[in-house]
Amino acid sequence: MRILLSSGGKDSFYASLLVGNVDLAVMFSYEFPRPSPHLINIGKSIETHLKAGIPVLIKYLRRGFERAETVEILRKLETSEIIAGDVYVEDHLKYMEGIAKETGATLIEPLWGENPEELLYKEIERGLEVLVIGCRSSLEKWLGVEVNRHNVIDFAESCKAHGADPLGEEGEYHTLVINSPIHRERVLYQKVSIEIYKDYYIMRIL
Repeated sequence: MRILLSSGGKDSFYASLLVGNVDLAVMFSYEFPRPSPHLINIGKSIETHLKAGIPVLIKYLRRGFERAETVEILRKLETSEIIAGDVYVEDHLKYMEGIAKETGATLIEPLWGENPEELLYKEIERGLEVLVIGCRSSLEKWLGVEVNRHNVIDFAESCKAHGADPLGEEGEYHTLVINSPIHRERVLYQKVSIEIYKDYYIMRIL
Protein backbone atom coordinates (compact mmCIF):
# COMPACT_ATOMS: atom_id res chain seq x y z
CA MET A 1 0.00 0.00 0.00
CA ARG A 2 1.22 3.49 -0.86
CA ILE A 3 0.86 5.66 2.24
CA LEU A 4 0.99 9.45 2.42
CA LEU A 5 1.96 10.82 5.84
CA SER A 6 -0.12 13.96 5.93
CA SER A 7 -1.51 16.61 8.23
CA GLY A 8 -3.69 18.26 5.62
CA GLY A 9 -1.07 20.96 5.15
CA LYS A 10 0.57 22.23 1.99
CA ASP A 11 3.84 20.29 1.95
CA SER A 12 2.35 16.81 2.29
CA PHE A 13 -0.31 17.66 -0.31
CA TYR A 14 2.30 18.95 -2.74
CA ALA A 15 4.36 15.80 -2.19
CA SER A 16 1.31 13.74 -3.16
CA LEU A 17 0.84 15.83 -6.30
CA LEU A 18 4.43 15.13 -7.33
CA VAL A 19 4.36 11.37 -6.78
CA GLY A 20 0.87 10.72 -8.10
CA ASN A 21 -1.84 8.49 -6.69
CA VAL A 22 -1.67 7.31 -3.08
CA ASP A 23 -3.82 4.63 -1.48
CA LEU A 24 -4.28 6.22 1.93
CA ALA A 25 -3.27 9.26 3.97
CA VAL A 26 -2.28 8.58 7.58
CA MET A 27 -2.46 11.39 10.09
CA PHE A 28 -0.77 10.80 13.45
CA SER A 29 -2.04 12.35 16.67
CA TYR A 30 0.83 13.14 19.05
CA GLU A 31 0.76 14.44 22.62
CA PHE A 32 2.54 17.76 22.10
CA PRO A 33 3.00 20.37 24.86
CA ARG A 34 1.15 22.75 22.54
CA PRO A 35 -1.90 21.50 20.60
CA SER A 36 -1.48 20.98 16.88
CA PRO A 37 -3.54 23.34 14.68
CA HIS A 38 -4.31 20.32 12.49
CA LEU A 39 -5.69 18.29 15.40
CA ILE A 40 -7.68 21.20 16.82
CA ASN A 41 -9.23 21.40 13.34
CA ILE A 42 -9.25 17.65 12.77
CA GLY A 43 -12.65 17.67 11.06
CA LYS A 44 -11.36 19.98 8.34
CA SER A 45 -8.05 18.10 8.17
CA ILE A 46 -10.04 14.97 7.34
CA GLU A 47 -12.36 16.82 4.96
CA THR A 48 -9.56 18.23 2.81
CA HIS A 49 -8.20 14.73 2.15
CA LEU A 50 -11.62 13.33 1.32
CA LYS A 51 -12.41 16.19 -1.06
CA ALA A 52 -9.14 15.39 -2.82
CA GLY A 53 -10.20 11.77 -3.17
CA ILE A 54 -7.70 10.50 -0.60
CA PRO A 55 -9.00 8.17 2.14
CA VAL A 56 -7.56 9.12 5.53
CA LEU A 57 -6.80 7.24 8.73
CA ILE A 58 -6.19 8.98 12.07
CA LYS A 59 -3.89 7.14 14.49
CA TYR A 60 -3.37 8.27 18.09
CA LEU A 61 0.18 7.61 19.34
CA ARG A 62 0.87 7.22 23.06
CA ARG A 63 3.63 9.32 24.57
CA GLY A 64 6.83 7.29 24.71
CA PHE A 65 5.57 4.72 22.20
CA GLU A 66 5.34 6.93 19.10
CA ARG A 67 7.98 5.15 17.03
CA ALA A 68 6.87 1.62 17.86
CA GLU A 69 3.21 2.39 17.23
CA THR A 70 4.01 4.18 13.96
CA VAL A 71 5.87 1.12 12.68
CA GLU A 72 3.11 -1.17 13.95
CA ILE A 73 0.31 0.58 12.07
CA LEU A 74 2.36 0.90 8.88
CA ARG A 75 3.12 -2.81 8.98
CA LYS A 76 -0.55 -3.65 9.55
CA LEU A 77 -1.40 -1.57 6.49
CA GLU A 78 1.17 -3.58 4.49
CA THR A 79 2.90 -0.35 3.51
CA SER A 80 5.21 -0.64 0.51
CA GLU A 81 5.93 3.09 0.05
CA ILE A 82 5.88 5.99 2.50
CA ILE A 83 5.49 9.48 1.01
CA ALA A 84 6.43 12.42 3.22
CA GLY A 85 6.93 16.16 2.77
CA ASP A 86 10.18 16.87 4.60
CA VAL A 87 12.44 19.56 3.15
CA TYR A 88 15.56 20.19 5.24
CA VAL A 89 15.24 19.06 8.87
CA GLU A 90 17.90 16.34 9.01
CA ASP A 91 16.74 14.78 12.28
CA HIS A 92 13.27 14.22 10.91
CA LEU A 93 14.59 12.72 7.70
CA LYS A 94 16.73 10.27 9.69
CA TYR A 95 13.71 9.41 11.83
CA MET A 96 11.63 8.74 8.73
CA GLU A 97 14.41 6.64 7.20
CA GLY A 98 14.42 4.53 10.35
CA ILE A 99 10.64 4.15 10.28
CA ALA A 100 10.74 3.05 6.65
CA LYS A 101 13.51 0.54 7.32
CA GLU A 102 11.67 -1.00 10.29
CA THR A 103 8.45 -1.11 8.30
CA GLY A 104 10.11 -2.68 5.28
CA ALA A 105 8.93 0.15 3.04
CA THR A 106 10.56 2.54 0.60
CA LEU A 107 10.70 6.16 1.76
CA ILE A 108 9.87 8.79 -0.88
CA GLU A 109 10.73 12.40 0.02
CA PRO A 110 10.09 14.40 -3.19
CA LEU A 111 10.61 17.81 -1.53
CA TRP A 112 13.92 17.04 0.16
CA GLY A 113 16.69 19.55 -0.60
CA GLU A 114 14.44 22.15 -2.23
CA ASN A 115 14.98 25.84 -1.52
CA PRO A 116 12.22 26.63 1.02
CA GLU A 117 11.11 29.96 -0.44
CA GLU A 118 11.17 28.68 -4.01
CA LEU A 119 9.23 25.61 -2.91
CA LEU A 120 6.50 27.77 -1.38
CA TYR A 121 6.12 29.57 -4.72
CA LYS A 122 6.03 26.25 -6.59
CA GLU A 123 3.29 24.92 -4.33
CA ILE A 124 1.10 27.94 -4.87
CA GLU A 125 1.86 28.13 -8.59
CA ARG A 126 0.82 24.48 -8.90
CA GLY A 127 -2.62 25.50 -7.68
CA LEU A 128 -2.61 24.95 -3.93
CA GLU A 129 -4.75 27.38 -1.97
CA VAL A 130 -4.02 27.26 1.75
CA LEU A 131 -5.42 28.74 4.94
CA VAL A 132 -3.05 29.72 7.76
CA ILE A 133 -4.51 27.96 10.82
CA GLY A 134 -1.62 28.46 13.23
CA CYS A 135 1.36 30.79 13.50
CA ARG A 136 3.88 32.55 15.70
CA SER A 137 2.58 35.72 17.32
CA SER A 138 4.86 37.74 15.02
CA LEU A 139 2.86 36.46 12.03
CA GLU A 140 -0.53 37.08 13.65
CA LYS A 141 -1.82 39.24 10.80
CA TRP A 142 -1.75 36.16 8.55
CA LEU A 143 -3.77 33.95 10.89
CA GLY A 144 -7.00 32.97 9.15
CA VAL A 145 -5.76 34.36 5.81
CA GLU A 146 -5.81 32.36 2.59
CA VAL A 147 -2.44 32.31 0.85
CA ASN A 148 -2.69 32.06 -2.92
CA ARG A 149 -1.16 33.42 -6.12
CA HIS A 150 -2.33 36.93 -5.30
CA ASN A 151 -0.53 37.35 -1.98
CA VAL A 152 2.14 34.64 -1.70
CA ILE A 153 5.00 37.09 -2.34
CA ASP A 154 3.77 39.42 0.41
CA PHE A 155 3.38 36.42 2.70
CA ALA A 156 6.93 35.19 2.05
CA GLU A 157 8.38 38.67 2.55
CA SER A 158 6.47 39.04 5.81
CA CYS A 159 7.85 35.72 7.05
CA LYS A 160 11.40 36.75 6.24
CA ALA A 161 10.95 40.16 7.87
CA HIS A 162 10.01 38.38 11.11
CA GLY A 163 12.81 35.83 10.96
CA ALA A 164 10.57 32.95 9.91
CA ASP A 165 11.17 30.40 7.20
CA PRO A 166 8.77 31.29 4.34
CA LEU A 167 7.90 27.59 4.07
CA GLY A 168 7.25 27.20 7.80
CA GLU A 169 9.36 24.03 7.89
CA GLU A 170 10.19 24.46 11.57
CA GLY A 171 6.62 25.14 12.68
CA GLU A 172 6.60 28.92 12.30
CA TYR A 173 3.13 28.51 10.84
CA HIS A 174 0.76 25.73 9.78
CA THR A 175 -1.67 25.57 6.89
CA LEU A 176 -4.74 23.69 5.79
CA VAL A 177 -5.14 23.03 2.06
CA ILE A 178 -8.58 24.28 1.05
CA ASN A 179 -8.21 23.72 -2.70
CA SER A 180 -5.82 22.05 -5.12
CA PRO A 181 -5.78 20.53 -8.61
CA ILE A 182 -6.96 17.20 -7.17
CA HIS A 183 -9.76 18.60 -5.00
CA ARG A 184 -13.22 17.74 -6.27
CA GLU A 185 -14.53 20.81 -4.52
CA ARG A 186 -13.19 23.57 -2.31
CA VAL A 187 -13.16 23.15 1.48
CA LEU A 188 -15.59 25.67 2.96
CA TYR A 189 -15.10 26.90 6.51
CA GLN A 190 -16.16 29.40 9.14
CA LYS A 191 -13.74 31.09 11.52
CA VAL A 192 -14.83 30.37 15.09
CA SER A 193 -12.16 31.57 17.51
CA ILE A 194 -8.49 32.28 18.10
CA GLU A 195 -6.69 30.31 20.80
CA ILE A 196 -3.42 31.60 22.24
CA TYR A 197 -0.69 29.33 23.58
CA LYS A 198 2.06 31.66 24.84
CA ASP A 199 3.56 33.06 21.64
CA TYR A 200 1.61 30.82 19.25
CA TYR A 201 -1.85 31.53 17.84
CA ILE A 202 -4.29 28.93 16.50
CA MET A 203 -7.45 29.59 14.49
CA ARG A 204 -10.33 27.22 15.22
CA ILE A 205 -12.59 26.71 12.20
CA LEU A 206 -15.75 24.77 11.38
